[in-house]
Amino acid sequence: MLIFFAKRLSVMLLTAICLTFVVFFLTNLHPNLEKLAKQQASMRMTDAEVTSWLEKNGYAKPVLVRYGEWLGVAPGWVLEDTDGKVTGRCITYKNKDTVPPRFCGILQGNFGYSSVFKEPVEVIVNRRLALTGKLMFWVMIVMVPMALLIGVMAGMREGSRTDRSLSTFSIITTATPEYVSGVIFIVVFASSATGLKWFKGTATSAMDEITFANFTLPVMTMALYGMGYIARMTRASMAEVMTTQYIRTARLKGVKFHNIVLKHALRNALIAPFTVIMLQFPWLLTGVVIVETLFNYKGLGWTLVQAAGNNDVELLLSCSIVAVLVVLITQLISDIGYVYLNPRIRIS
Repeated sequence: MLIFFAKRLSVMLLTAICLTFVVFFLTNLHPNLEKLAKQQASMRMTDAEVTSWLEKNGYAKPVLVRYGEWLGVAPGWVLEDTDGKVTGRCITYKNKDTVPPRFCGILQGNFGYSSVFKEPVEVIVNRRLALTGKLMFWVMIVMVPMALLIGVMAGMREGSRTDRSLSTFSIITTATPEYVSGVIFIVVFASSATGLKWFKGTATSAMDEITFANFTLPVMTMALYGMGYIARMTRASMAEVMTTQYIRTARLKGVKFHNIVLKHALRNALIAPFTVIMLQFPWLLTGVVIVETLFNYKGLGWTLVQAAGNNDVELLLSCSIVAVLVVLITQLISDIGYVYLNPRIRIS
């Protein structure tokens, strides 16, 4: 198991380096940097003035050097002008009366400085990620039990009216994207004309205090879309298990049907859905971009949209890296959990 874990960690580290470099390269293309220079200085800057601004702010070095600086394995850039004023990556927003560190990348906890919010990026990301974490937590609490219940009920009676009804419901929820269901929920439940009083709260107020009124619609918008996919996978797995030989033997021995489902079929049927459930975490990070923007809930997805719209390179890069890390970590947990759930893989 330790060898398996070590191999997965090494692959995960290599993948993280490759993906972070790709994201860094794309977010630091010259058109993006030119737009950033004009936003920070003047929209009427000439090409020569843009080049000068990029040199003064450490963007003119080769991309590999700047990636090393951002990662924290290369010394941060330092520039001294003719007046003796010293600027650099490590002293941009630090106390200038102290000696700046030589390395100040993400490995040292410095993600840069937001050009839009005028704060250190790590402070913004931590605050927004905590808000998104609350949303994702409640989505999983609602989505996973309901999806498993629907899938198990449909798979127990394959081909029955219950199976057809629940399968149709699952397909409809999966085929309806968040930006459609979210708008429908707002119009039906939260609009001033047709809305219900239980849903009059805004998701923005949920940033301070979560209530049923201000958090139900965002949670249900995200939960419904992922619920159908998990339910269909659970239904297929449950239907396959119910036709196996050991289930038939248990039924011939006179074991009660609910005992067969709970004690014999359910564990084996949940092996495949477990991987699907773990894959919902990366999907939730992309889903929150739509839902948080639609409901004005200022989490990581909302921040990512703001960073992209305002060309905040450092913040956009950090939000993208968080998404990469979430994908890799959930994949690792999924692989380890699958080994424990499936004895055949564990023995091999």
